[in-house]
Amino acid sequence: MADPNCDLIDGLERDWRDALCSKDMKRLQSLVHKDFILIGTRSTGPFMMNRDQWLDAIQRRDVEAIELEVQDATVLDNLMIGTVQARWRLKYLGRIIEDCVMLTDVWVKDEERWQAIRRHSTPAPPGACINLGE
Repeated sequence: MADPNCDLIDGLERDWRDALCSKDMKRLQSLVHKDFILIGTRSTGPFMMNRDQWLDAIQRRDVEAIELEVQDATVLDNLMIGTVQARWRLKYLGRIIEDCVMLTDVWVKDEERWQAIRRHSTPAPPGACINLGE
């Protein structure tokens, strides 16, 4: 039996992915809360990016593909937390970047709609994304 909590977050995550791939800025702005923060790690070290910085960066990337799988979800009245395994391929500043990450996405219900308010991105363990999307 499918987990209804995972199904709810899965729909939102796929909507977010589709908006990213098509650079649908209006849809991205509606999915990402005004207080959104992305927290992550790169080869250069940890970083934080606010909503405006993230939306600006999106416009300079060409996302070729994103595969994702919701691993776990907790849903409360006005808060959801999803653990998502994701693999993507994008072109940024003339380079092809492929990455496999574990995401913790925090969604809040604000103005009667779900919006992502935090995303924490961590490199996935070796071999974690081999079968993702198959």
